[in-house]
Amino acid sequence: MSTHPYPYYVDIVTKRYFDGVDNFDLQKVLDCFHEDAVLTEVTSKTVHEGRDQGIKTMFEGLFDAHSVIWHGNFVHTADTESEAICSQFSVEVTPKGSDECLRYENCNRFYLKDGKFTRVFVYMSGDNLLK
Repeated sequence: MSTHPYPYYVDIVTKRYFDGVDNFDLQKVLDCFHEDAVLTEVTSKTVHEGRDQGIKTMFEGLFDAHSVIWHGNFVHTADTESEAICSQFSVEVTPKGSDECLRYENCNRFYLKDGKFTRVFVYMSGDNLLK
């Protein structure tokens, strides 16, 4: 059973993880994950294993490819007993060298252990940006 209250799950997702992504703060993002965490982009069946290997490389690629990343309009459903949170949200990204803002409506399912992500499942409404 979780030792964290409901607001903790919302905070790690919004104030730590997505804030880190939106501000291109790789260390802040990686600090949300256990060392052996796995992130799966379900829509394209892309799997990134290990915080310091696959997940780090994936975020480096995301940051290198975009000049603007924004997440907002969150709707969360947390299950503190199973240490999980499902977050629906809007995404806006601008690829480097472009003025075009791409918009997505996505959903992530986060599973935690001891306050950090162990598994993350990403469902994207458009092309996979997490290669």
